[in-house]
Amino acid sequence: MQRITNLLYGGPFAKLNAYGAGLTLPSCAHGAHGFSGESHCMPQDRIYFFDTTLRDGEQSPGCSMTHHEKLALANSLADLGVDILEAGFAIASDGDFAAISAVAQEVRGPKIASLARARQEDIERAAKAVEKAARPRIHVFLASSDIHLQYKLKMGRGEALEQAAKMVALAKSYVDDVEFSPEDSTRTDPEFLCQFVGAAISAGATTINLPDTVGYATPEDYAGMFRNILEKVPGAERVILSTHCHDDLGLAVANTLAAIRAGARQVECTINGIGERAGNAALEEIAAAIRVRVDVFPYENNLKLEKLYPVSQQLAGTISFGAAPNKAVVGANAFAHEAGIHQHGVLSNPLTYEIMTPVSVGVPANRMVLGKHSGRTALRSRLQELGYRLSAEDLDIAYRAFTELADRKKAIYDQDLINLVAHHQRHEDLISTEPAVN
Repeated sequence: MQRITNLLYGGPFAKLNAYGAGLTLPSCAHGAHGFSGESHCMPQDRIYFFDTTLRDGEQSPGCSMTHHEKLALANSLADLGVDILEAGFAIASDGDFAAISAVAQEVRGPKIASLARARQEDIERAAKAVEKAARPRIHVFLASSDIHLQYKLKMGRGEALEQAAKMVALAKSYVDDVEFSPEDSTRTDPEFLCQFVGAAISAGATTINLPDTVGYATPEDYAGMFRNILEKVPGAERVILSTHCHDDLGLAVANTLAAIRAGARQVECTINGIGERAGNAALEEIAAAIRVRVDVFPYENNLKLEKLYPVSQQLAGTISFGAAPNKAVVGANAFAHEAGIHQHGVLSNPLTYEIMTPVSVGVPANRMVLGKHSGRTALRSRLQELGYRLSAEDLDIAYRAFTELADRKKAIYDQDLINLVAHHQRHEDLISTEPAVN
């Protein structure tokens, strides 16, 4: 028993359990200046969260937001602690421009970014939209894959290189902080991608984002791309490398985490994983993985994880749908237990089946769902919460009646239990004479 305790609390699970208990983990003791002069741990020890819920997230069907909804969500994201907030695509519409401008003027804390194609009119519009931000960023993108260059942009590689360098330099003339994304990086020829990234760095880009635009990569592919850039591109070690993953194959979060281990230090993501097609990497899943598996991801970040669930709920109330019930971290079933073995374990010690506490991500409490898979322990616990205390013999009778009912119903509610107990109470064959306890 002592050996098990030592393994849980003295080995790699020690920090995991500190997280699960809601304790504060030690922060970095040595400060340094980097990433636009901010004081924090050295860049290799720091992950920057770039939230694009208001831009990439809003582009997905059913996710459009009004001006006031965007501003309210932007304030909540700032409270959550995101480092960069991509407020929209300034040239897309007058409404988008107005929303970005309002966020830039009113929201303080994160850097405020606007997306822009590698076109002069886009960059000028983006610069105007973020000009009142305390810390503005322009995010320039240009496709780099041959399929995009040939069929979408109708340009060759040489022209694309020239365009990327020219437009990054233009953005740099408006703001100090310029991010560049070679769109469809994961389907780009690796040698050309190195040239493309090198041109952007030479022109002044401070962040290089390598997007898996169509969700094509596997974790090994994606991590290898970052290692290749760091190995072959002069100056790559002086900029922040960023991830941007789509979930077409269900690998967005896995790819993001693989890239972090390969040297990425900014992650682009959205609340609830909303975004184009199958969505983006989910911010809450990345954040929870980094915190729970601190033995694998020993990096600082600025997020207040207890605000994850409230922000998720706010987004669900703003757009036309919420998170799926089985969604990791913030789904309705993320901390719900129906199986009797699981319920017994969680009631004895939550760490048996929960690797983080609900409160650590802002969920009010775990939830025991009573159904046909539930056991006596969960039934007894819920009856006690309702004011009934049963003897062992009476609990057996109640449990048999409960399982018969559960076979006929998909879910059992408190009123069902009250009715079940009241029926037997009238016949004085179930309720013990012991006083009820809470």
